[in-house]
Amino acid sequence: MRNKTKNKLTALLAILLICVMGLAGCGKKETQQTAEQPETADEAQPEETPAPEEATETEPETETDRDTAILVVSFGTSYNDSRDITIGAVEAAIADANPGYEVRRAFTAQIIIDKLKERDGLEIDNVTQALDRAAADGVKNLVIQPTHLMDGFEYNDLVKEVEEYEDLFESISVGSPLLTSDEDFKGVINAITAATKSYDDGETAIVFMGHGTEADSNEVYGKMQDKLLEAGFENYYIGTVEAKPSLEDVIGALKEKGNYKKVVLEPLMVVSGDHANNDMAGEEDSWKTALEEEGFEVECLLQGLGELEDIQKIYVEHVAKAIEEL
Repeated sequence: MRNKTKNKLTALLAILLICVMGLAGCGKKETQQTAEQPETADEAQPEETPAPEEATETEPETETDRDTAILVVSFGTSYNDSRDITIGAVEAAIADANPGYEVRRAFTAQIIIDKLKERDGLEIDNVTQALDRAAADGVKNLVIQPTHLMDGFEYNDLVKEVEEYEDLFESISVGSPLLTSDEDFKGVINAITAATKSYDDGETAIVFMGHGTEADSNEVYGKMQDKLLEAGFENYYIGTVEAKPSLEDVIGALKEKGNYKKVVLEPLMVVSGDHANNDMAGEEDSWKTALEEEGFEVECLLQGLGELEDIQKIYVEHVAKAIEEL
């Protein structure tokens, strides 16, 4: 009987031991699972790292970007090819140098504006239309850069018209013509002599034909001639279509030198337009035919000043000064 009771107690102890060991194992397994789980929902998310800046992200527009425009004013031309590589090139250079500003165009010659509209369907503002449009578009600061060679009648007319619009803008500034300061003359001389250097052989005269004006500013042509000589460019000559020095003056100077066999003609104008193609290089009653009659071999270069990068840079510098004055 005692042995039977002892066996029952032994079996009971074994059962209890198994249960205790099972509970301990269950508890350990639950603890491991709990330890592997995050304590909070925030910890369940992967650790955040700063996002890289977007390559396409752009800076917000500034007040200057929205409110300032540059109006490039030219006489204009109906010669489309020349316009694109002269006036268009000057405008492009100004735009490249001032990427935050809108660059606009206006012509002063209404007859050219009308011809382009009728012939090509091309609409270009005159100065009045361009100023009205800028004011209507909410432009507050307006820089006007003329491509005129000098401060002649057209430039002065432009300045007077702009003065009538001063109340429509917070600020308005007009840039200087191409030939204004001594540095401008130096820059233009360097540009035109570099572009024609290959012709300067001592037996060839390089003659630049300007338009000329009755205004006092016509003196820039004589000043250009003087400065060419001062810089040592003795084979370069300046003449004008409608003023002094004239073609007759140029021919007289060439004969006086006495050793020229050839003459190279080129316009001293921003655009190689009507004057260059007809008055200078035409086959009848032109500078070319007049010089040929005097026994010279003549070559015409139909290249406007606006094609030269060094000339474009001068206009860009004038725009920068005008912006400073706003």
